[in-house]
Amino acid sequence: MYILFEGIDTCGKSTQIKLLADKHPEIITTKEPGGTAFGIKAREILLTDSLASKRAELLLFLADRAEHYEEVIKPNRDKLIISDRGFISGIGYALANGDFNFGELVSLNKFALEGHFPDKVILFLTDMKTLEERTSAKSLDGIELRGLEYLLTVQEHMKKSILKLDIPHLFIDATDDIENIHQTILTYLEI
Repeated sequence: MYILFEGIDTCGKSTQIKLLADKHPEIITTKEPGGTAFGIKAREILLTDSLASKRAELLLFLADRAEHYEEVIKPNRDKLIISDRGFISGIGYALANGDFNFGELVSLNKFALEGHFPDKVILFLTDMKTLEERTSAKSLDGIELRGLEYLLTVQEHMKKSILKLDIPHLFIDATDDIENIHQTILTYLEI
């Protein structure tokens, strides 16, 4: 089973993935971008926000997604795979960047994923207050420097995309207690 943990920066998805991996070491954990050798290089480029073209940014994410699918997801489809981000983030960020069509983005992602969308998506939803608190405690990367309103717009696009695509999902209140969130996820995943 292939499951995406989605959400904007500082929403707590990485913390929850670590809790699951510690409890269930048989789970394959990965991330986009950065789950492959190519992804590590792509992540460096993307997080510096150095590309002038938002289309180039989108295509780099898609190239990483295709490589990630080929190297990590496809060979392990019979196992439980949890990815820290995936195509829902890709669509959310692209829509927030403007001048992209939802249908085209879905088609491009289907192409990159060889027609195989994740089995489930867990989306962590945060609010402005929590986002302000958590981002003030860290140095921001190039994408986070686009602003908190931008990140909340991305989050809204992610939520709408999941609903439009009708993928089995769980929406998590990322402002809740870490242990409550963990138990909710365990119940949802039945592990």
